[in-house]
Amino acid sequence: MEQLTFASRIDGWLLVVLLGSALACLFAASSIMLSQMPGPWWIAAVLVLLGSVLPTWLLVATSYVLTATTLDVRSGPFKWRIPIADVKSISPTRNPLSSPALSLDRLRIDYGDGHWIMVSPLEKDRFVRELEQCRARLGG
Repeated sequence: MEQLTFASRIDGWLLVVLLGSALACLFAASSIMLSQMPGPWWIAAVLVLLGSVLPTWLLVATSYVLTATTLDVRSGPFKWRIPIADVKSISPTRNPLSSPALSLDRLRIDYGDGHWIMVSPLEKDRFVRELEQCRARLGG
């Protein structure tokens, strides 16, 4: 099986929140730097990294990659590798808990010994179909 990559669905409200917070942090960091106060450059740097770079990174780099044996979930700097043979169930959810999903139209994947993750693939039906086919090939 070739590697299949699925982009995350992105809810409009979350896009506005993440981009708005990134812009607000850039504005705050600029204000700090322009204030010419002694020593606050590191505060501005932290604001830019956590408040602007991280949300933007999450928006552009959240995806789900299916290989013959694993589901690799990527969300900005965060990565999970889930053996497909360990997947126990896949169910739709709208649970708002933090997860590598940019939409509330999510799938909960239970795997291993009590572990779970929520994802929000744009092509949800195709994602489930392909993941189920991989599970069947592995005898799951």
